[in-house]
Amino acid sequence: MSITPLSLPRPPQRAPEFGRDALIVCENLVRIYQTGSIEVQALQGLDLAVESGEMVAVVGASGSGKSTLLSILAGIDAPTAGRARVDRWNLLAMSRADRVRYRRHTVGFVRQQTAANLVPYLTAREMVDLPMTAARTPARTRRARTAELLDTLGVAGCADRRPAQLSGGEQMRVAIAVGLANEPHVLLADEPTGELDTATSAQVFGALRDVNRRLGVTVVIVTHDPEVSGQVERTVAIRDGRTSSEVLRRTATGADGDTHVIAEEYAVMDRAGRVQVPRDYREALDLTRRVRLALEPDHITIHSDLGGDT
Repeated sequence: MSITPLSLPRPPQRAPEFGRDALIVCENLVRIYQTGSIEVQALQGLDLAVESGEMVAVVGASGSGKSTLLSILAGIDAPTAGRARVDRWNLLAMSRADRVRYRRHTVGFVRQQTAANLVPYLTAREMVDLPMTAARTPARTRRARTAELLDTLGVAGCADRRPAQLSGGEQMRVAIAVGLANEPHVLLADEPTGELDTATSAQVFGALRDVNRRLGVTVVIVTHDPEVSGQVERTVAIRDGRTSSEVLRRTATGADGDTHVIAEEYAVMDRAGRVQVPRDYREALDLTRRVRLALEPDHITIHSDLGGDT
């Protein structure tokens, strides 16, 4: 008599941790503000992963949550729920002392308003030196680092000038140098070209791209400027507090030897399988509350439920 062994079912495989090896990870990130009796959900389950060394643009309409996201990553604001990690730091579980160390060494932050970045009575050299002094960096190291950053950003000749003696572009490049003073892993820039003309914006963006490539700093830029967002390899769009789509750009070489940029837009699916269908797609096909899905061999189709209750 032979006995056939039971075939036990295999245990379910755990999905890999989202953004396990990324430098910046936000998963199902929520930020709720309470104003009197009114509750505002600025972030409603946002997912984002940024690899070390990337330069990413974050775009979205006013009120979409992009500036809230940047404030959380900068350690200025705290999330309400979800997961947020930058390097080794869990942004939901930092003490006040941790937050100071995090903002001093891990992230640099550049604001749109130059007045918020610079101290009016300090020279450019003194402003770049200031965060290193707060971090108790030796004087010799501070001097060398200050000179290196001002030179890298093309404002070495402005070292002894105060903000009122600098142009708008020079002020922003000095502000970037200040943000990089303590050698952060991440540089966050909130609308860095928002107050500048087109030519100056190009110079500032070129400076950001240069520090990304030469210094290896991960750069995340919040912007509404299509000229800026169109010059990075990855643009992340936020809508209604969630990541809605990403545009990935790559350079291709044609048969004639000429190079050109190919931009492809992708909808972003969260861990629950939710996808935000772009508004122009919804309006073109009259997609409203309920749609029909059909699984094809290699894709999914979405149909308007015109015959039902929409």
